[in-house]
Amino acid sequence: MRGDVTDSRIFVIVDDIKGHIHIHSKASNKQGKSHTPPTAMTTQSWTRNAYTRANTLLNTIRPRKMIWICQQCRHQSTDTVAQPASTTVSGEELSRSRRYCMDMLRKYDTPSSLLLPYIPSHARDAYIALRAFNIEVARTADTTSTPTIGAMRLQFQRDAITKSLAGSPPKQPIAILLAKAAEDIERKTDGRGKWSKSWFMRIIDTREKYLSNPPYPGVASLESYAENTYSTLLYLTLQALPMSSLTADHVASHIGKATGIAAVLRGLPLLAFPGPPNTHSNQGQFSGDVGATRQGAVMLPLDVMAESGVREEDVLRNGAEAQGLRDAVFVVATRANDHLITARQMLSQVRAGKDADHEYEHGNEEEHVYLPSKGRKAETQAQEVERAFGAFMPAVATQMWLGRLERADFDVFGAKLRVTDWRLPFSAFWAWQRRRI
Repeated sequence: MRGDVTDSRIFVIVDDIKGHIHIHSKASNKQGKSHTPPTAMTTQSWTRNAYTRANTLLNTIRPRKMIWICQQCRHQSTDTVAQPASTTVSGEELSRSRRYCMDMLRKYDTPSSLLLPYIPSHARDAYIALRAFNIEVARTADTTSTPTIGAMRLQFQRDAITKSLAGSPPKQPIAILLAKAAEDIERKTDGRGKWSKSWFMRIIDTREKYLSNPPYPGVASLESYAENTYSTLLYLTLQALPMSSLTADHVASHIGKATGIAAVLRGLPLLAFPGPPNTHSNQGQFSGDVGATRQGAVMLPLDVMAESGVREEDVLRNGAEAQGLRDAVFVVATRANDHLITARQMLSQVRAGKDADHEYEHGNEEEHVYLPSKGRKAETQAQEVERAFGAFMPAVATQMWLGRLERADFDVFGAKLRVTDWRLPFSAFWAWQRRRI
């Protein structure tokens, strides 16, 4: 719909379809020549006055979205654009969002759903939202037909995170629950604590980097991937408790690396033999990328494959029978297990009043620099890890899976390795009672 409003100096065109409003200078005389500002008035002040008078007229039409002032065929954008008001979420919407996220966990991340009871009740919405967010970004390559479409999907996730942390989430279940959890954190800490947006972006950026399944040059790059995804997810979980502890972050870093490495091993058969492409009829213009995420790939570090004599084409042809594959899986699984052992040793040392026997390699990063808390008694390291123990529970599920892999003689293609161990609830309860991971 287009509407015209005129006065002696300005001509306003409202375009509801495009959401823009154009203000043109127009003479009131019959010749239709452009109005020339009086000599006593500068062009800039005349334009400003025209803008002010236009706003007065526009208020009678509808709220403005974008203003463009045309003067002698030159468009100038205004400095101020009206921002949308904060989205109000009803209790019903919040309940639906919570159920949606829990359903995602039960379907795609059963261990996380089983470990929910060990998270403090006030932080469970944050835990559920974080895990659902992780599933959503991790499945981007599986739910899109090309890396290009996947990158677009991840950009939507970036925008959704930005809006959610600002308190104006889009009408999307995960974003709604994330916004609610972020509000809970600020309220519980009286505004002193909040989620680190950079950690969310780190997870998304890392997932985008590996959309087309590029190889890991070495074990160090695999550990970096795990640190930037699963360890970072644990950092965000700790912030939701809320917890600001370098010691807890250090333990979480090792657990996250072990979990991330195990996840790569668990997904190896699915990437080596992917299912049919997820083709959409409206993506023909991106046909040059089709297949980039659907061709088989062996996501083991190249240096380990070289040392074990593994050839990618051999794995893609023979699967579990490929020469040297089990040896390579053993080396990578051992590295994951080493991180779990290190995390256990750290917990024992902290509880004994000792410092960790190695430096935290990420301790100097900005997000891990914590100022002393004001208004509350400082906790000892032992008290910190005790309060954070629920966030460390994924180590139990990871250790159980690595144990099953060992009993399968490191045959990562074994069908039993792709189902959740029925003993996990009992093992998790036993680990919680004994405070051992």
